[in-house]
Amino acid sequence: MTPPRATSTESVDVLRDAFLQYARLERGLARKTVEAYASDLARFVTHVSGQGVTRPDDLQREHVASFIQGLEASGLGARSRARVLSALRRMLAFAASRDLLSHDPLEGISSPRQLRPLPRVLRTDETLRLLDAIPTDTPMGLRDRAMVELLYGAGLRVSELVDLPLAAVDLRAGLLRVVGKGQRERVVPMGDAASEALQSYLRDGRSTLLGEKPDRSHAVFLTRRAGPMTRQNFFTLLRKLALRAGVPPERVSPHVLRHAFATDLLEGGADLRSIQAMLGHADLSTTQIYTHVSRSRLRETIEKYHPRGSGGSGPT
Repeated sequence: MTPPRATSTESVDVLRDAFLQYARLERGLARKTVEAYASDLARFVTHVSGQGVTRPDDLQREHVASFIQGLEASGLGARSRARVLSALRRMLAFAASRDLLSHDPLEGISSPRQLRPLPRVLRTDETLRLLDAIPTDTPMGLRDRAMVELLYGAGLRVSELVDLPLAAVDLRAGLLRVVGKGQRERVVPMGDAASEALQSYLRDGRSTLLGEKPDRSHAVFLTRRAGPMTRQNFFTLLRKLALRAGVPPERVSPHVLRHAFATDLLEGGADLRSIQAMLGHADLSTTQIYTHVSRSRLRETIEKYHPRGSGGSGPT
């Protein structure tokens, strides 16, 4: 289905609606992404309408500049302003591709500078302690071990983990077929430990949890009541495991284990492009943050262990 084509006589408001339909139907962007675009662009349309702008080609650089300045004056942070500007840039590129703009209203306007926070990560020994704290003598223990192993051994997002269907698992090849953000599908290899843990759970745990109940969801991971696991259930479970392992629970989350996967791969010598493919990042710049994490770990090692570091004791 092709969204209606905006014409040069139509308003900026109509352009926005056409762009949102394009983003949803042709680009296949995630529902939450389209909703965020809709909210951000509604603010822009309201702003330029108040300045007398009616057609897309009436937009000028000063209209965009005053809009961004207004966002900053309202207290909106740099990260949020950058997100709004990104939505606007995409909409105006859409307009230009349909000959609705004869110039670039964003010329000379740069994204707000923002400090990108480094992701929280666990040390390798902490991750292993977390795994060792999971008993595997019960069906739920087998499930919990397999879930944590997949986060750390395959780098899945928590939504990808809890939504994983049985049909997506190829134990013989050690592969998972995962549907990630924007409904993008990728094939993810599992490490040996993750593959073995998943095989043990599917063989000895899942059928027990299912019992005599019909297998309606065909989800890999089931609750005690044979329903599919949820993100909230797993998040709570992970915090309990952290306490049992003696790892501060505020430092543990599903996303932290995904970060640990990527950071340990990088420090082990994996290249960024491979890590990008396994994580399902659309943009390599998202993956490059792990190079900064790795440097941060090296600095911590020097500070802690070198005799001239802050934690060491040099010769006296």
